[in-house]
Amino acid sequence: SLVIRGEKDEQAVLCSKDKTYDMKIADTSNMLLFIPGCKTPEQLNADQASCNIIHSQIAGFSNNYWELRRCRPKLKKLRKLLMEDPYEGPDSQKDQTLTFSKYTTEDLLSLIQASEEEILNQLQILDACKIEGYWRILEFDYEMKLLNHVIQLIDSESWSLSKVPLRTCLEELGSLEPTEMIEHILLSYGRKYIDDGEVYFEMHEDKICRAIAQMLLQNAVKFNLSEFQEVWQQSVPEGMATRLDQLKGLALVDKSSRPETIFLLKVEDLPEDNQERFNSLFSIREKWTEVDITPYIQDLCAEKQTVGALLTKYARSSMQNGLKVYNSRRPI
Repeated sequence: SLVIRGEKDEQAVLCSKDKTYDMKIADTSNMLLFIPGCKTPEQLNADQASCNIIHSQIAGFSNNYWELRRCRPKLKKLRKLLMEDPYEGPDSQKDQTLTFSKYTTEDLLSLIQASEEEILNQLQILDACKIEGYWRILEFDYEMKLLNHVIQLIDSESWSLSKVPLRTCLEELGSLEPTEMIEHILLSYGRKYIDDGEVYFEMHEDKICRAIAQMLLQNAVKFNLSEFQEVWQQSVPEGMATRLDQLKGLALVDKSSRPETIFLLKVEDLPEDNQERFNSLFSIREKWTEVDITPYIQDLCAEKQTVGALLTKYARSSMQNGLKVYNSRRPI
């Protein structure tokens, strides 16, 4: 089935089960005629002798049709809706008193301009979870609290990061937090597998290091890079190694300042529209290298489109100290 989605102030899109298309009216020079009971040559009897002229009534005509072009699902709004009220845990007073906006799968399907598969996939990327039938995103501090419980348990039990047992986690931490939240955090930061009938999780090193970096960076406007790297490495679980490439699309290093600094710049906080995204990036930094800008524009690439093609369209390149840099085509 096909569904047209969009609110009154949005450009309509057409969605199949797993794809989203822009809809545009296209004119055609061949007039399309609507004829009730119309028969094509193939449907008529092949016997020449019985051929008759049939008088047909034309019920209508059209000079245009809808042209569909595959487009990126408009998923920015999904995070925005869920961030209206992030889940702060079972003890949160706010959750018990306020009548705020909560969204079921059906609500999201009617509000988000994307196919069902694309929406469910994005909910997984956002680490959203269903609480009492509604989709929720965990509030970052609460998420870190849960992750911290798990990390401390792994540390105290001296477990391997690639083999964290679900049952013991639930038994040990169940008195501190709801068991479904413990399992959710393990699913968000690990890969679930079964060994000898028991459920285990292999923890994702990069994702845990990234989350801890975000926690350290969110309270500072800018952080001395070498100091940050030192504190960051000390903050992650033993056996994990921190690397700057774990922070793609989350933080940006300013190599021009002395000493070098790092600051939080999350790709999900940037505009969804291509031109607005580039305007926003060029107002943050006048000149970008391709390596630095790629994590912030990668998600804008349409099907079969490359970062290079996007840069050619929205930026101007030049050489600076033997390095290719990109700046805005228009004054910012």
